[in-house]
Amino acid sequence: MQLKKLASFLVVLASLVTASVSAFAADPENTMIITLKDGDVTIALRPDLAPKHVEQIKKLVRQGAYDNVAFHRVIDGFMAQTGDVKFGNMKKGFSAEAVGTGGSDLPDLPAEFSQTEHYTRGVVGMARSQDPNSANSQFFIMFAPAPPLDGQYTIVGNVVGGMELVDHIKKGDQADNGTVTDPDRMVKVRIAADK
Repeated sequence: MQLKKLASFLVVLASLVTASVSAFAADPENTMIITLKDGDVTIALRPDLAPKHVEQIKKLVRQGAYDNVAFHRVIDGFMAQTGDVKFGNMKKGFSAEAVGTGGSDLPDLPAEFSQTEHYTRGVVGMARSQDPNSANSQFFIMFAPAPPLDGQYTIVGNVVGGMELVDHIKKGDQADNGTVTDPDRMVKVRIAADK
């Protein structure tokens, strides 16, 4: 009997989480669309978890700062990292040596770590240095769950469409911390409300 109750509870919990993410995806102001070489990836941004981070991402999107920015660090079975708008733009100023070390002209952000959300497949998190308050413009998309990241990196969204396209992003060299030679890029990034 207890097992049935637990199973029912888990089904209800899963449907609530799915409904919550779907509700955010339905909000065009908080939906980011990344065009890759093979098509569009749709991300439901989570201002409920990280309002300052989401605001900064949307500001950078609306400036066109993420267009043509490389996926400079991609580790198979872990994540794909992008968003270095200073050194990662493959059409202007790309630096293979410096990509991954830059941010934007906007200030770094104070951590907005969630204790309730988890790093699972399709979660989008903010990259940072050792300093928890150093996230700026770089973010990563999870290929698989990574519990050690929970509560350590700010979650800003979830992929709600096109995850199979994320799976096809060119992978980097495992021996070189996922560094990608001739990387794929975000061709264009926009907020759905800005059609």
